[in-house]
Amino acid sequence: MAPKIKFRKQKKYRNDVIATARAEGCILQFWNALLVGDEITVISIIDDPEYAHLMDAIYDTSDIEEWKNFRFNYRGLRLWSLTYEQELTTPLHITAGRGFTDCLRHLLLRGANVDFAPGGTTALHEACEECQPECIKLLLEYGANANAVNEDGLMPLHVCTELNSLECAKHLIQFGAAVNGRSLDENDTPLHVAARHGLSAHVDLYLRHGAALERQNDDGLTPLNSACSQPQELAALERYRQVCQQLVDAGADVQTGDADKQTPLHMACKNANPDVVDLLLQRGASVNTMDYGGEAPMHNILKIVAYKIDHQPERIVKALLNYGSIRVWPGALAKVLRYCCMSPRTIEVLLNAYGRIKVTDEWVEAVSPEAFQKHREFYESVFALAHNPRSLQHLARYQLRTYLDNRMPKVVPRLGLPTFLKNYLMLEFRGYVH
Repeated sequence: MAPKIKFRKQKKYRNDVIATARAEGCILQFWNALLVGDEITVISIIDDPEYAHLMDAIYDTSDIEEWKNFRFNYRGLRLWSLTYEQELTTPLHITAGRGFTDCLRHLLLRGANVDFAPGGTTALHEACEECQPECIKLLLEYGANANAVNEDGLMPLHVCTELNSLECAKHLIQFGAAVNGRSLDENDTPLHVAARHGLSAHVDLYLRHGAALERQNDDGLTPLNSACSQPQELAALERYRQVCQQLVDAGADVQTGDADKQTPLHMACKNANPDVVDLLLQRGASVNTMDYGGEAPMHNILKIVAYKIDHQPERIVKALLNYGSIRVWPGALAKVLRYCCMSPRTIEVLLNAYGRIKVTDEWVEAVSPEAFQKHREFYESVFALAHNPRSLQHLARYQLRTYLDNRMPKVVPRLGLPTFLKNYLMLEFRGYVH
């Protein structure tokens, strides 16, 4: 009897090995099919009762090398990982994030859990992050929660942060997404997020659906503050101007300060967006409001001139002065010259705000040799003031500007003067001082 028992044990063991190998091969095939959007293979596997559970299986992709080699741990509806930080995903997440609408539809038709979030985020969040509008629409049609909150406290609308996520946002709102829903950590609304990312079409969409203009997040930022405070590359300046224009036209308050009492004008100066600065000043922004650090908008722009030369910071300095900004203390002009010498137009407009200035050897030392060689004619005109007074023409301009103060932008255009004289009064750049 002993040999017979031994034979049965060996046969059972061999059958178990074959079954295990078959299961692993099937799982691998299913995983590959998900990654490439092969709906035929996906259907053939999940329609097999033995493997129907794979539809809501959880995959751990913490180890990226193992993930690339398609070696993974999974257990249907149970978390399984040997790593400390788990990155868990499901077939629904994979197909929704990759835009495989047909595969996604087959999974949903067969009862996949539409709001399953083993890794803390739903498939709907995944589709929004990857800008997959058709998958988003499909998930919503199958009952996905348009206001589900992920592990970061964000609703789907909060993760629509790309220019091409507009259709995603439209579908979400159509299916009941809260246009004024707050994120848990920052208390941001979707309008805060859209403004921060310079998404003018999203801003228009949210405003049309009743987004709150003056709602402040935990840092005291309104959507307008958020747009102005976001660091902006040169190519993005126009996008942010459009966003700020939309918000201001809708009635946003240009004077609201954040938790540090920084107004939109402070922030626009810090990020050197001259068109936004012009917009805010034209809409009544106070040019001399101090933040908690005791700094006015002029301080913010002068600090970053050297790093934002391509943004035309001189335009901002000129606009602030024309609207009555405080000037730099004359004793600090040498220091300003040292940090801003690569922007001669900034120096020019600053110097033209004074009737008299005292040029010293410290000024000569403040200008780097590189800046002097590149802008030699301008700096020679500046250093010549050490021995020559300002011209009568400039002194007359100074007196008129002192009298008009912050009324310059309103009064000068109405004066019966030739255009070149009006421009001269408004500190037009000439490339030298006299």
